[in-house]
Amino acid sequence: MLVASPFIFHRVVRRLRSGLLPLLGLLAVSSAGAVGSVQVQAAVDQNAAYRNGDALILVSPPRLIKGRTLLPMREMATVLGQTVLGDATQLQVGRLSVDPRRPLASLDGVAQPNDSVVVLNNVVYVSAKLLADALNANLSFSDDGRSLTITALPPGGNPLTPQARFSTDKLTYAPGERVVYTEYAFDPDGSDLTSRKWTGRQDVYFVPGTYTVSLQVTNARGLSSAPFSRTFTVTGQPIDTPLSYALKYATPGDTFSDAQVLTYPAINAQTLQTPSYPLIFSDSPEAPTQSGILYQDSLNGQARLLAYHVNALSGPARLYVVARNLESRPVEVRTTRQGETAPTRIEGLLGQVTLLEYFASSGSQSVTVQPGESVAIYASPTLSSGSGVNMMQDVMASGRVELTYAMLEASLPPTAQVLQQLPFLQPDGRHQRGTFQNAVRVIRANLTQLPARLVIGDGMVDPAVTGVDALTNQPQQLIGNYGVLYDIEVQGVGGTAVALSPRGGLYRGAMNIEDGPIIQVLKLPKVGATGTPDQPTLLWRPASNHISIDFVPASGSNLPISLVFYRSAAPGGVGGVINIKRYTP
Repeated sequence: MLVASPFIFHRVVRRLRSGLLPLLGLLAVSSAGAVGSVQVQAAVDQNAAYRNGDALILVSPPRLIKGRTLLPMREMATVLGQTVLGDATQLQVGRLSVDPRRPLASLDGVAQPNDSVVVLNNVVYVSAKLLADALNANLSFSDDGRSLTITALPPGGNPLTPQARFSTDKLTYAPGERVVYTEYAFDPDGSDLTSRKWTGRQDVYFVPGTYTVSLQVTNARGLSSAPFSRTFTVTGQPIDTPLSYALKYATPGDTFSDAQVLTYPAINAQTLQTPSYPLIFSDSPEAPTQSGILYQDSLNGQARLLAYHVNALSGPARLYVVARNLESRPVEVRTTRQGETAPTRIEGLLGQVTLLEYFASSGSQSVTVQPGESVAIYASPTLSSGSGVNMMQDVMASGRVELTYAMLEASLPPTAQVLQQLPFLQPDGRHQRGTFQNAVRVIRANLTQLPARLVIGDGMVDPAVTGVDALTNQPQQLIGNYGVLYDIEVQGVGGTAVALSPRGGLYRGAMNIEDGPIIQVLKLPKVGATGTPDQPTLLWRPASNHISIDFVPASGSNLPISLVFYRSAAPGGVGGVINIKRYTP
C-alpha cells in the first residue's frame, strides 16, 4: 500500500502556491477514467491531496481531534466517487447515516461513539475509520499517523442509468484556441438520450486558467447519468481575439462582439434607377378597435402588398385583402410569392417569420375575378383580441382591380355588400399607410477596403421611399422602407465575412444569400433578437468573389442596419496557411 509522506504534501503545497499545479477544488475533480478503485492520499491539516496520483486541493482538510482522524464527510465522499444523500437533518453515504444536528452517527443502524462525528465551521466531519467501514474501503496511515490513504470502489449504480462521456482534443490550449469536444454518451439498452446538460462548456476560452467542463445526460426513461467531467488548462500566447475567432468559426446567425464596428468607413455604393413596381402598405391604424376599411387603392400589373396589424377589437377578427374587378372582362390575380405570420402576440416574430416564409415560397396560385366581382386574395387566420398579423404578398393582375384591406370581426364575411357598409378607419398618426412606387431598390458595390459598412435604412445615405395615401391624397415617406426589397450585389468579397449590425434597436429578420451556385435563406439572428451595434450577427463567408443579397427590412424591427464586411481570417503558419481547426464532431 502506497502511503504519502508529509514531504510529498508540502511539495504539492509549494507547487500550488507557485502556480505550477491547478487549484482544482472539490468541484473540479475529473470523473474521467474513474472505473476502478479510487484512492485518495491526504494529510492532517493539509489542503493538498492526491486522487489516483493527480494533485488536488481539499476545501476542508482532514483534522486530528482527541486522537481521532476526522475527514470532511461530503467532500471526501465526492472525491471518492460516492453519492451523499439527504439534507441538513439526515445524511447518508454507503452504510453510514449521520444526523448533523446532534451530531450522531450510525453504521447499518448501529449507533457509533459520540466523538465519531464533529461539526466544524458548518462542515460535517466523520471518523476516517467509520467512513472507510461505511464504504467497504481500505484505510492505512503513515508511521506518524498524520498521513492517510483511503481506497474505495465506486458505486455500481443503476444498470439502467445512461452514461455521460466526452473528450477534448487536447489538455492544454492557448487563449483563443478552439476546443473540439467529442461526445460519446450512451444508454445501456440503446434508448434515446433525450437531453444533455453541459456545465462550463465553451468553444473557446480567452482568459488563461484551469477549466472544468461537465456533461450530464438523460434517457427516455427519465433516468439521468452522474455528471462526467474533464479538466484542462488555458495558457500561453493567444491564438485569436474574440473578434478574429468569430470571423473564423462563427456560423450564420451567430452574434459576436466588435466594439469598433461604428468606426468602419461606409462603402461607396451605387443605387441604380431601374423599372420597379409599387408597394401597397397598410399599417395605420395599426390596431383597429372596430371593423372597417384600413386602406384602399387600385392596381393594374405587378405590386407588393404588405400589411401589419393587431386586432384591438373586443373579440376575434380577421384581416382580409379583397380584389374587386374594375374591368368589363375577367381579370386574373396571381400571387407569385407570399409570407405570413399570424396569429401571434410576439411582435418581433411577425416580421421575421413572414420574411422566412416569403423567401422560401415557391410556385404561384391565381384567382379569376369576374367583372364587378369581389374576391379575397388574402385571409388571415382568426386573430384573438391583442393578437397580430403580418403578411407580404407579391401579386400580378391582368387588369385593373381595386384592393381593399379590411379588419372584420370574425362573424362578418368579406363580401362586397359588407365592405360597402364599413367605415374608412382614420390613420392613427403614429404608423404609416400608402402606395409607394418603388418596391425594389437596386444597390451595386465594389469592396476596396476592409473592414467596411453598407448602411441601409438610415434616411440619409439610404433615403426613405416616397408615396401617397390614396384615401387622403397626403404625401407619405416610408420611414424604415419596410417591404422594400433591397437587391444588393457586391464584388470583391472573396476571403471576407459578412455580418449585420443593428443600429436602431432590436432587430429580428431574414435575408436571402446567393453565392455562386449556393442559395440560402438566413434567419437573423439564430436565436432571439440582436439589438446593439457592437454585437453584429454573422451572415456569410462568400466562397466566390461576388455575392447577391436580397434583404427586406422586417416589420416590427428597427432600422437602420449596416452590412459589415470583414477579412475572414488572418494568414498564419507556414506558407500563409490559415490556422483553423476544421473538425466538428
